[in-house]
Amino acid sequence: MRLQQRSPGVVAVLGLMTYVCAFYVTTAADIPLEVLAHTNIEQLPTITAQSPSPLIAFPFDESFPVTCEAKGNPEPEFTWRKNGQEFDPSLDPRLMKEENSGTFVIPNNGNLTEYQGTYRCYASNRMGTAISKEIEFIVPNVPKFPKETLEPVVVEEGQAFVLQCDPPKGIPPLQIYWMTINLQHIEQDERVSMGLNGDLYFSHAVEKDSRRDYCCFAAFSKIRTIVQKNAMSVVVKTTNAILDRRPSLLTPSGVRSETHLVKGEDLEWECIAEGFPTPSVEWVKLGRRLPDKVKMENHRKRLIVPRVDREDGGKYMCKAKNALGEAIHYFTLTVEEPPEWVVEPEGQLSMIGSDVLIKCSASGAPQPRITWRVNGEPLTGAPSGNRKVFDDTIVLHNAQVSDSAVYQCEASNKHGTLLSNANIMIMNLPPMILTKEGEDYSAVEGKGVMMHCSVFSSPPSTVTWSKDDSPESVEGPRFAVHDNGSLEIYSAEKDDAGQYTCLAKNTEGSSAVNAALYVKDPTRVVAAQEDLQILIGSTAQLSCYAEYDKSFSDDFELLWEKDDMAIGLNHTENSRYFVDGGILQIVNASHRDQGVFTCVARTPVDRDSASTLLMVLDVPDAPEYLVLSEHKSKSVKLKWIPGDDHNSSVSEFIIEYEESQWEPGNWKELLRVPGNHNQVVPKLHGHVDYRFRVSALNAVGRGRPSGPTERYKPPPAAPDKNPENIKIEGHLPHEMDINWEPLPPIEHNGPGLEYKVSYRRQDVEDDWKEHMVKRHSFVVKNTPTFVPYEIKIQARNHQGWGPEPRIVTGYSGEDFPSAAPDDVAVEVLNSSVVKVSWTRVHKDKLHGHLGGYRVNWWRLRGLADSKKSHGEKHTLAFPGDRAHATVPGLRPFSEYSLVVMTFNGRGNGPGSHPLNFKTPEGAPGKNPVFQVTGVQKHSIFLLWAPPSEPNGILTGYLLEYQLINGTEEVGPLQTVDISDPHTTTWILRDLEPLGKYKLYLRSCTAVGCGPVTSEEGITTLETSLPSIHGGISTRGWFIGLMCAIAFLTLIVLIACFVNRNKGGKYSVKEKEDLHPDVESQGMNDDTFCEYSDNDEKPLKGSQRSLSREIKAGDSGDSLVEYGEEDVQFNEDGSFIGEYAGRKEKRASAEIKAGVQTPA
Repeated sequence: MRLQQRSPGVVAVLGLMTYVCAFYVTTAADIPLEVLAHTNIEQLPTITAQSPSPLIAFPFDESFPVTCEAKGNPEPEFTWRKNGQEFDPSLDPRLMKEENSGTFVIPNNGNLTEYQGTYRCYASNRMGTAISKEIEFIVPNVPKFPKETLEPVVVEEGQAFVLQCDPPKGIPPLQIYWMTINLQHIEQDERVSMGLNGDLYFSHAVEKDSRRDYCCFAAFSKIRTIVQKNAMSVVVKTTNAILDRRPSLLTPSGVRSETHLVKGEDLEWECIAEGFPTPSVEWVKLGRRLPDKVKMENHRKRLIVPRVDREDGGKYMCKAKNALGEAIHYFTLTVEEPPEWVVEPEGQLSMIGSDVLIKCSASGAPQPRITWRVNGEPLTGAPSGNRKVFDDTIVLHNAQVSDSAVYQCEASNKHGTLLSNANIMIMNLPPMILTKEGEDYSAVEGKGVMMHCSVFSSPPSTVTWSKDDSPESVEGPRFAVHDNGSLEIYSAEKDDAGQYTCLAKNTEGSSAVNAALYVKDPTRVVAAQEDLQILIGSTAQLSCYAEYDKSFSDDFELLWEKDDMAIGLNHTENSRYFVDGGILQIVNASHRDQGVFTCVARTPVDRDSASTLLMVLDVPDAPEYLVLSEHKSKSVKLKWIPGDDHNSSVSEFIIEYEESQWEPGNWKELLRVPGNHNQVVPKLHGHVDYRFRVSALNAVGRGRPSGPTERYKPPPAAPDKNPENIKIEGHLPHEMDINWEPLPPIEHNGPGLEYKVSYRRQDVEDDWKEHMVKRHSFVVKNTPTFVPYEIKIQARNHQGWGPEPRIVTGYSGEDFPSAAPDDVAVEVLNSSVVKVSWTRVHKDKLHGHLGGYRVNWWRLRGLADSKKSHGEKHTLAFPGDRAHATVPGLRPFSEYSLVVMTFNGRGNGPGSHPLNFKTPEGAPGKNPVFQVTGVQKHSIFLLWAPPSEPNGILTGYLLEYQLINGTEEVGPLQTVDISDPHTTTWILRDLEPLGKYKLYLRSCTAVGCGPVTSEEGITTLETSLPSIHGGISTRGWFIGLMCAIAFLTLIVLIACFVNRNKGGKYSVKEKEDLHPDVESQGMNDDTFCEYSDNDEKPLKGSQRSLSREIKAGDSGDSLVEYGEEDVQFNEDGSFIGEYAGRKEKRASAEIKAGVQTPA
């Protein structure tokens, strides 16, 4: 605004001077040391160190240095002024003076008051004078309360009063405390509180306020001093009634007050009111809401705004109110600021004849006042014809060497002072290049490089760069010469390598320096480790591979950092970090190994890096701070704070409990909650002394459990539930066994648990019969056979009955079925499978739950053999209500007999009349013997044995052969049809010599041919070679051996025939069939049927005597032979069975023993 009031001529002159000076001004007034080493250039003084202000003489310090250091050429001399008057420290023998320094030291060994004052240091040489800021030296007095006699404060009950502290002045900060003579704090509340001035305010007096030892203590922490005021007495006179009073303010006084604060200071206001009842205090800011940073203290009587700024300024109001009215006080806050530089004057080095501008401006509230000095003296004391002052700017026109000086600018308002020294030097110098000759620079291809050329001169020099002795300057978009003379090359290329020259020129001369540039291949991390997750305790391997310029083979480094800190690698026994090539191995990883690992590939000129995040997975930490709350009769609320999940989210929390009565120390799982929950309300049983713990589960596993909670025992209650899994069984025809699963002890809910068993018949009108028992079973006797009953069981303890029980249905005991299936028929499906059908047994004849039907069958004889032999008995049980079944596994071309019976939980019913049937022919089995007995040049001799299971009447054999000779191609398959079933040898003729043949033989019946038996044979080369078969068969020893074998075989057959005839006297087989073994029967409910072979084998030769005994009983294949079997059932009627076998084995053993026993 002031500039606009000047004349246009002045504005033009200032603008031109600003341009000229800006062109020639250098940014540094201090002459570099490198320049001073080459030439002796005078330099203005500069203050380098000074004491802070204020400087307080604390009594516990030994001395107090008053510092002033400066530099310049020539060396500056120091003088001091105290309170504006000259002061020479060297004249005072008590002061210690340092050589070549302005600093002096005030010892703490006497009266320091005479040194109290404001000091300023002046550093001068023949070029000029620099001055320091003012240094205030303060000698604090020891604060003391005055010695006085204080009269007791007498007040009526209900009236307000104030105890004044009036602390002595001292070095802040000051802390005030109200205490008793025994150093007990005076209790403060909404009625009693201490003000900012230290006074103790009582909103209204009460009887307990009467005491004789109210003491005010003032603490000065800077000087480590606490002082105490004499104790004060208060006497409260009691009255019959305290009258209510509307509020009035004890402090502050009046209606409004104003506060001026410096920006950054803390605002503290208070409103302390008196009245009865005790008034409450509210604060508002008029027109705006209170700042967010506002704090309330002293029961909202004190408002604090920390670090105020301009926005906090404005009008505020406090309001003290009770039921009878209110009292109001208005506050106005004005936020002011100490001086702050807008433009701080800077030292300048300018050439002779130039125009120099020195600018100094500052801001603040109130606006600071600017004062100029030159060499420490006001401008009026040092007039100059070429110097003009324009408000905040000094202009030196056509500056000369004599104008070199130190200019001081001081900006001050009531909140502080700023001082700046600006060294103005006027001189001409030729260029001096401070950068060394022949510097080598290495650049990385694709990256920038800076080559330096530091020049000192006046006027400023023009700096140019050239390459490889070229007269032309380097130029282009990738090249830039900075103001400080440095050449920067952006994105260096291989062709940029070479010799460079820096040339500096000004009006006083020129100078040059050379430098060499080398362009290197960049360093790159080409293979970096992906982020890695590992389990705790395992080994982590982080890989890193880099490429770099080969000239740095000896200087290349591959380093590892963790979280930006270098990893200290060592190979001691305790080290877990190992580096091998580009691989960092971390052994036995722990949680502290988790973090960001950085691989750093480094050369002297560049570096590249790649980072990977290593996460260590572990089971969750145990939850903490378990708290029980909301204790109820059947529940309690459990809360916890989850532990660290160690990088694997918690999927669920497992809550366990332990009780102290039945299984103390045994923790059991109560329930689980999702991993995002941290509380649960479990349902509890009464009269159980619980305590709980929680563990967390994540993908790694289950973490350690928390510590247990305190115990909680809900009160006793009636049972919550009744017994479950009620089973009704009938082991005997006239009894019914009732069993159930008892309630676990924890579900008793209290002492005295017992059960009420209620039952009644379902099929007739009947009343409930009830019994109280403590066990978990009950037997109902004298029941009808297999009738339905309704049963219910209810729990009770000393607290009452459980819920109404549900009714279950069961049956009394079963008896054996009394009828056999009728109309049994057999349909032959093929040579080994038949279908059996029958008429179902009526349910009235079952006398229990139908388990199913059982088919027993046995082989009477093979149809190819007219001789009848009793075969093994086989059994199949078919569960459920059915009228047909399929019987597999029969032998073809045989005669069989079968019976059918039903069974229930009690056992088998009677069997049906035996039914005989025959199976048709089938294909024969495999030939047990097929071998080559001899070979010649064109023939092979074959021998075989008939199949052990012809499964019909043999019609002949099918013989096939083909040449194979070990090649991929085989000869055609030749067939020989042998129609004589008695043939067991054959000779293959017209074969190739030395030929390898594959031979195949199958036996055949009218139904077809059986499976193949194969053999191989190789013909010989010579015709004269006799066959093995013919050679052996004509040998004498072979004929003798065959005769011996035939004789022994005859003896064995005779012995077997005699033994059979002896065993025929015992009809053990029939007796066994009349009494089948219940335990040996079987059935699997999950399968179609279950097949069982009896291990008993029929005794050859005993069939005749057995048949005679059976005929006496009316049938050779009677019902009793394989009829009755016993089976078992579950209590619900489901069938339990297994194949017959064990007792039959025992019966077989008895028969064999009978054979060996003489008649």
